[in-house]
Amino acid sequence: MADHPPAALGSLLREARTRLAAAGIDDPALDARLIVEHYSGTTRTQAIADPECKIDGNAIAAIDGALRRRARGEPVHRILGYREFYGLRLSLSPETLEPRPDTETLVEAVLPFVKAIATREGTCRILDLGTGTGAIALALLSVVPAATATGVDISAGALTTAARNAGQFGLGGRFTAVQSDWFEKVSGRYHVIAANPPYIPTQEIGNLQDEVRDFDPRLALDGGVDGLNPYRIIAAEAARFLEAEGRIAVEIGHTQSNEVNDIFRAAGYAAGEVFSDLGGNDRVLVFQRATS
Repeated sequence: MADHPPAALGSLLREARTRLAAAGIDDPALDARLIVEHYSGTTRTQAIADPECKIDGNAIAAIDGALRRRARGEPVHRILGYREFYGLRLSLSPETLEPRPDTETLVEAVLPFVKAIATREGTCRILDLGTGTGAIALALLSVVPAATATGVDISAGALTTAARNAGQFGLGGRFTAVQSDWFEKVSGRYHVIAANPPYIPTQEIGNLQDEVRDFDPRLALDGGVDGLNPYRIIAAEAARFLEAEGRIAVEIGHTQSNEVNDIFRAAGYAAGEVFSDLGGNDRVLVFQRATS
């Protein structure tokens, strides 16, 4: 690629926004800002206070490459290699789902229980099934210093990423990565079993947004013919790994609340407590063993 001459930050941002808008990107201003700031090492404050600040040719070449990828439809956080989740900057890899803000609903749903158990027992053991980047487990560990977590994933690549994220936040000593097909290699008992499982029906994967369908790993999306297979496995097998008063928290597709409730009730759990996401959709169900 030809050498890029230095350019002013303000004009770089404008040009980036124009290129992404021309490519039909949904939020060109935000994505342009994320790309330019990341590769130029600048901040939003600098862009406002010093738009004439000169950015060198190497950074401009990197920005140019990133803009090309974004214009072709690659999600901005895949290009940057990280995604913010619950205040943590999580590294991504091709084997991990990109954590979404909706999943913060699950963290909020179980956090009071995790805090209460940690206070009462001196610790709270968390099992995060399909941990991916480690998002759910690490978010909870970051807030509750007495808690420990085991992150389970079938993908070795995802577990490498999760362990790296744990180390980056100084949580490595309280996070254990286990390669397992659901509960297959899991041992011990946990106060909280959390999962954001694959819940898209196989036939519907082709209809997902391009950014999800083409860049999130298929393993993390495909929930079987009706999208409910993972819930059947968790409901059937979790009891052996759950403390008597423990909780199971699962993220669901926004139309799956009744079906997932039925699956868990048939397996001996009380009706789930429902938590809504930012859009007002049913997003998380929290179960405990039925007492009767």
